[in-house]
Amino acid sequence: MADYDYDLFVIGAGSGGVRAARLAAMSGARVAVAEEHRVGGTCVIRGCVPKKFMVYASEYSKSFETARGYGWNLGETSFDWPKFLMAKDDEIARLSGIYVKNLQNAGAELVHGKARLKDRHTVEVDGCGVRTAAKILIATGGRPWMPADVPGIEHAISSNEAFHLTELPKRIVIAGGGYIAAEFACIFNGLGVDTTLVHRGPNILRGFDDDVRSFVTEEMEKRGLKIRLGSRIANIEKTASGLASTCADNHVLESDVVMFALGREPYTEGLGLEAAGVEIGENGAVKVDEFSRSSVDNIWAVGDVTDRINLTPVAIREGAAFAQTEFFDNPTSFDHDMVASAVFTQPQIGVVGLSEAEARRKHGKVDIYLSKFRPMKETFYGGQQRALIKLVVEQGSERILGCHVVAPDGPEIVQMAAIALKMGVTKPQWDATCAVHPTLAEELVTMREKYAAPALGQVA
Repeated sequence: MADYDYDLFVIGAGSGGVRAARLAAMSGARVAVAEEHRVGGTCVIRGCVPKKFMVYASEYSKSFETARGYGWNLGETSFDWPKFLMAKDDEIARLSGIYVKNLQNAGAELVHGKARLKDRHTVEVDGCGVRTAAKILIATGGRPWMPADVPGIEHAISSNEAFHLTELPKRIVIAGGGYIAAEFACIFNGLGVDTTLVHRGPNILRGFDDDVRSFVTEEMEKRGLKIRLGSRIANIEKTASGLASTCADNHVLESDVVMFALGREPYTEGLGLEAAGVEIGENGAVKVDEFSRSSVDNIWAVGDVTDRINLTPVAIREGAAFAQTEFFDNPTSFDHDMVASAVFTQPQIGVVGLSEAEARRKHGKVDIYLSKFRPMKETFYGGQQRALIKLVVEQGSERILGCHVVAPDGPEIVQMAAIALKMGVTKPQWDATCAVHPTLAEELVTMREKYAAPALGQVA
């Protein structure tokens, strides 16, 4: 490796790239990391972390309602958007600084600028010249996809810009039905914004369990959020009072802001992958094997740029597995099975394992255990928010294939359930666990009756 400037050159200083770089540097390898924006990547700078702060802020409107139900006398409440943004930006800057410090403490060099491959061992960084490396890791993540064929799309924002709006809008229209669209719809609704979600499909959150999807939609609408299904925005026009979004059915939605959240795409544009011979898929994702190695034997890729499971903890584990394999002589691959995920809608969603439909396709006959109820915190003061808990169990083996929780702190609950499902827990083992009372989560281990879906025409 002495013939190269570095043993490892990482393109992208997000969670996956930073973890790989740090571990590789700790092995004694010469490591450099190039980042064209701020260190921390999507999650820290314009994704999970600032979004979660916005979720916290938006939940207080419901908390104030609950507090009044429990006897608290509250004066007039208001939300200071500029104050929140300032505090959010300060915290993001702090976290980004920690990422930088951790890289430096590990002995990795940070290079600021967009990097592109010239060949399989050569990288050119804007403003910093050409560098060579024995091994190269692509960890550039993803970016919002915006449709170019919608007239007036230049008036719309993506999730990136949603974190930096100078003013909190009074009205917003959000196009999309995935988790990002649903989360931001709940955020703005919770902050008092008149919010409309427009989605072309028959239900939001494609890929999640159907019971979860319909349940969350109902609960979101109960909070005053407007959801238009089977529709799409065909045109956006700037008007004297804001923006007018014309849907395909000619329905016009007036708003101050239009946000498109139609999904994300791997960020591989302009990286010079073709020059190095790296094979990419139709959606631009880098094709890799189980060890994250690309079609070029000295180039790897981890995280969202590979479009496997697009979650920050997955990128971190993939980056760590790469470093273990290539710099610690410990061949390691990350197991993408039974990875838990969360959606921070209101109510929140925590999921691990298969949906009912997936389980029936893969395993045949399954048993379903389903409970919908108002938690005791709600029943005390007449609140109407409900929770849903669902288990998908394989017949015969009785192994639990999926656990779905829609409730306040649902993701916190599912994190522990994920351990059991990863170990192959069965329903009898699950049921042998004594409940923690009184809690919402105890419903997980007290469901004994199998759920029978209502007949066609009946109401569940």
